[in-house]
Amino acid sequence: MSHPATSGIFYVQLNKRKTMNNQQYQEYLSKVRHSAEHILTQAMFELYGQDKIVMAMGPSTNDGFYFDFESKAGFKLTEEMFPEIEAKIQEIVKRDLPIKKQEISQEEARKLFKDNPYKQEWLEEIKNRGEKPTVYWTGDAFVDLCRGPHVEKTSEVKVVKLLSIAGAYWHGDEKNKMLTRVYGTAFTKQEELDQYLWTIAEAKKRDHRKLGKEQGLFMISPSVGAGFPMYMPKGWVLRHTLENWVIEEKQKRNYQFVWTPHVAKSNLYKQSGHWQKYDAMMSPLKIDDEEYVVKPMNCPHHFQIYNETPHSYRDLPLRLAEVATVYRYEKAGEVNGLLRVRALTQDDTHTFVRHSQISEEIDRIVELIKHTYQTFGFTDYQARISVRDLKDHDKYLGSKEVWDKAEQSLEEATKRHNIPHFIGEGEAAFYGPKIDMMVKDALGREWQLTTVQLDFNQPENFDMTYVDEEGKNARPAVLHIAILGSLDRFLGILIEHYGGAFPLWLSPVQVKLATVTEKVIDQARKIVQKLKDASIRVELDDSNNTLSKKSANARNEKVPYFAILGEKETTSGLISLKNREGEQLTLTVDEAIKKLTEEIMSKK
Repeated sequence: MSHPATSGIFYVQLNKRKTMNNQQYQEYLSKVRHSAEHILTQAMFELYGQDKIVMAMGPSTNDGFYFDFESKAGFKLTEEMFPEIEAKIQEIVKRDLPIKKQEISQEEARKLFKDNPYKQEWLEEIKNRGEKPTVYWTGDAFVDLCRGPHVEKTSEVKVVKLLSIAGAYWHGDEKNKMLTRVYGTAFTKQEELDQYLWTIAEAKKRDHRKLGKEQGLFMISPSVGAGFPMYMPKGWVLRHTLENWVIEEKQKRNYQFVWTPHVAKSNLYKQSGHWQKYDAMMSPLKIDDEEYVVKPMNCPHHFQIYNETPHSYRDLPLRLAEVATVYRYEKAGEVNGLLRVRALTQDDTHTFVRHSQISEEIDRIVELIKHTYQTFGFTDYQARISVRDLKDHDKYLGSKEVWDKAEQSLEEATKRHNIPHFIGEGEAAFYGPKIDMMVKDALGREWQLTTVQLDFNQPENFDMTYVDEEGKNARPAVLHIAILGSLDRFLGILIEHYGGAFPLWLSPVQVKLATVTEKVIDQARKIVQKLKDASIRVELDDSNNTLSKKSANARNEKVPYFAILGEKETTSGLISLKNREGEQLTLTVDEAIKKLTEEIMSKK
């Protein structure tokens, strides 16, 4: 696929990628983007003066970088200024300036950034962590407080594009000052940037917030609050269909479903450790002079269910599942449609296993993961396996032998199922290794979806036991599994992945039946009822619009099948059925029901 070159972009060929694998290239690209942000800041200083721009922060991101700053002396950045800034960036790149790291003392750093309150705050945080400040110099003129990493010289930053301007609160907190944020991206090849620019243009068309409004799927009311989406009738159908699917798939695999309340005593989370360590809990509330919280996760509730009855080794694995809503605090500036919410519904599972069963159970889970992605049309994915830091095993709970076996089980399962994977050394939590599935959508954007977390800690916290083959009490391990993750987030991703054109089985409206004349309305209503009786989701368009207008409306609503009923069809007992691709069939109602039902059942 080719896309037109974009003006204001400069490009120099880079051969480094030929010698890198994908992970190494992504790490290098992150350095390029981080350095591009520093060069952007330097360019703005040179063009507009340091007295007008107070730099706050500017990291690289998954697909680019951003720079947050406070404007002074009436300075206002606009997108019309981007070409001159990009030209200045090119000039700095061509200077081939060295980018060098320097470790300095707190005193030196405080003096260096004495007029910058944001850097002073960063320095205080660095001090509290017991670390030494590091700065990066670009040549001799520009310096920023930064932990890096960066490329070695400005000439390595090949392709840069400034994208947009937005407002952003300092630290994402609406109580803080509003800053100006400049978004940009950088690549090592022009064609990669062209592909990226096409992707973001297409992503705007597919934005789930835009399509959700157009298709009447969900809404967010200021009266209810940011981060609390509400599903409208068609959105409810979509969500309910997804919930039913995941429940059925898990029940086929011997998961037992439970229900737990939305609120629990705070002591439950003190026992689990979340109270002390989890900073996204909602504020507590008082009931009968006792402290309660809305639950941020389901695991402590499921542990109570496990402990309610004694267990033998024969009972394990015990798979407890729940489609449940949990509540987590997100800053108002960070909530985003369905992708980041404060009330999220999870397809949560906690499987209690003997240590000897870990490998087999992980294999079963990976099979379900593959089946899930195949069902929803995700074909490009990889696993990130988070493992111990082997140099510091003492900080992890559980024996070396158990960890060795657990980590080996995770990696071998991905190999058996031919899933590409990479190792995140030292990224495991102290209580167990995990798998995170990284999935690319139709636009090539990567999302983290499924998580499989092995846990040796909570069985200790909650004194979970089973009676082993020798009649002695033993500790199970727990597998925390969310196949879809957050249903809300998964739906947001699906809306964009499909561009709102859902497969037949998932579509809120599967058939739109349009009448040609008023004379056939009664017959049309009978057909609609017959389709509904066959569990086909159908809507009748008996409006006064022309047939071409009715057809256009169905296309805009992305309905999978558009059916037409006129006097001719009524006389012959047939209906005309047309799919999104324009293929048209003339069938009896019974034949249409059979065809639609078979396609729905196939999940294609």
